[in-house]
Amino acid sequence: MIVDEKLIELELNVKDKNEAINKLAEMAAKANKISSVDEFVKSVLMREEEFSTGVGNGIAIPHGKSKAVNEAMIVLGICKNFIEWDSLDGDPVEIIFMLGVPEENANNIHLKILSNLSRKLMDEDFVMRLKESKTVESVLEILNEIEIKNI
Repeated sequence: MIVDEKLIELELNVKDKNEAINKLAEMAAKANKISSVDEFVKSVLMREEEFSTGVGNGIAIPHGKSKAVNEAMIVLGICKNFIEWDSLDGDPVEIIFMLGVPEENANNIHLKILSNLSRKLMDEDFVMRLKESKTVESVLEILNEIEIKNI
């Protein structure tokens, strides 16, 4: 599965973008989705240097393609406090969807996940339900609405 309970943190306690990316990568490593936190984080930060992944509405979608990624994944962090992300709308971020895909054959999978997720994040009701969720189970139920299971 691309996302499961081990890849969701509802009270991510971080001070900034770099700390958030590192903590989410550590979660991915614990779930055996990546083989190297450092290598994966490096790929995500390289992408951030090209263009901010803060898409607006308090949401960021950092992502990386790396040999360190064992299988495609989404790691979700909902921050305890808003953090600065250089977002397109200038607002801080509260919800972070970190995507990781293996470097080999990455483009197709990466674009499908990003496209499906981005489309769903335009639904204000979907985003509000995510922000108001109190349990990992309820978040998983909401995320099941995104057509990403069989990518």
